[in-house]
Amino acid sequence: MIDLPIYLAGKPLRTSQRVGITAPGTSRVVGRACWAQMRHAQQAISLIETGQKKLAELASWQRQVICRNMLDYVTANRDKFARCISQEAGKPITTARGEVDRALTTFRLAVEESTRVEGFQPAADIDARSLGYYATVERVPAGPCVFITPFNFPLNLVAHKIAPAMACGCSFILKPSERTPLTALMLGEGLRLSGLPPESWAILPCDADVARYLTGADPIRVVSFTGSVAVGYEIQRQAVGKKIVLELGSNSAVIVEADADVFDAVDRIVPAAFGYAGQSCISVQRIFLHRRIAPKAMARLVEKTRQLKVGDPALAATDVGPMIDEAAAVRIHKWVASAVESGAKVLIGGKRSGAYYAPTLLTDVPAGAEVVQNEAFGPVAVIDVYSDISVALREINKSRFGLQLGIFSDQLSLVRRVFRSAHVGAVVVNDVPTTRIDALPYGGVKASGIGREGVRWAIAELTELKTLLVREKALPRAKDPSETIRKNRKA
Repeated sequence: MIDLPIYLAGKPLRTSQRVGITAPGTSRVVGRACWAQMRHAQQAISLIETGQKKLAELASWQRQVICRNMLDYVTANRDKFARCISQEAGKPITTARGEVDRALTTFRLAVEESTRVEGFQPAADIDARSLGYYATVERVPAGPCVFITPFNFPLNLVAHKIAPAMACGCSFILKPSERTPLTALMLGEGLRLSGLPPESWAILPCDADVARYLTGADPIRVVSFTGSVAVGYEIQRQAVGKKIVLELGSNSAVIVEADADVFDAVDRIVPAAFGYAGQSCISVQRIFLHRRIAPKAMARLVEKTRQLKVGDPALAATDVGPMIDEAAAVRIHKWVASAVESGAKVLIGGKRSGAYYAPTLLTDVPAGAEVVQNEAFGPVAVIDVYSDISVALREINKSRFGLQLGIFSDQLSLVRRVFRSAHVGAVVVNDVPTTRIDALPYGGVKASGIGREGVRWAIAELTELKTLLVREKALPRAKDPSETIRKNRKA
């Protein structure tokens, strides 16, 4: 069993408070994590500006070396990270290995982008008054950051915070989820060996009061949070005067049009709805089927869902493991039961055993039900049947969320219509909204968040534009071209 320290000023530190991390679905303690108290947070804050100044002295090639060292560390410890993710998050081991591979891609992108933090040279001599001026605009680090990450991707979502910061030169304090801090703390040794200035980073698992102090502290210029809408909005209220990046929730929808390959669509939808017990903000929650293909699609959805193996996440054959805790499974069961009481039908699933909830498909669900209106964050998907794409789009756009939308269709004009009309951050064609390419801009609209991630795009969020404006001396008076025109006309 691992017992991990916090990291403060780039060094491991054993604290008096240790928290046991229990494997979801069991009472087995898989590790212990030291917990940061207020004094540790205050010390990290007192050093973070010094760390920022030291980062500012590094050239881009030096930041690239640091990012490459981090990539090499995670690569060398790939299996250890996968086992830790599976144990503390209850993620099936095959899915956990996939998360590590995605994190490697994220760190590789940071290596590439670290020497591409580019500015530009706009025209300054735009009128007679500004003749003789030229300008250069550079991207500079916004300053010290606080990063807060959720339990469901304890490695890759951490990577999406710290890798762009390392690439562009922002100091940071990472506050990982209290449910899954072990994976983040394992990264501490890699950061220590990477070459980052010690004062420029810290990893501090902590309680809510300490986290509130961190987000509100004066030296912090950027707060980037991934998690629930309620907590995100609370952070936004606390972090007054700071730059905020929020990656929040969703109840993502997928449309299957009449011309779609139903078997292909269903084969993509089922793992996207129920993988990792649906605990992803872009998990498929609402399935819109065109009436012409609905009977065949529903039958296939039930068949493929029945084939899923629910069980021990340590086994390679497992498709669906437990939810993060029993309370989460109880909540989902209540939501499903409420929908059924209001007239919904259970096509498959609807059963709970401890922290395990059976993959569940519902139909005839009232529009006001919790499983339609809110983010389920569990293995439940709702099926709607439509005849007119306008109706499906109207229902999708009613949601307070707008992260990603999937549509299965080869009709270019229809796809373009959906792209123009859907109030979401991304439309995925012939695939599920759960698809994320880590190099692309990622984020939503409405209650799904503010700002974009993906290494290049996160760097834009973590930097500011700074202008150098220069006047050349002793230049002749600017001539107005209209004067020449008037003289030529008189001549």
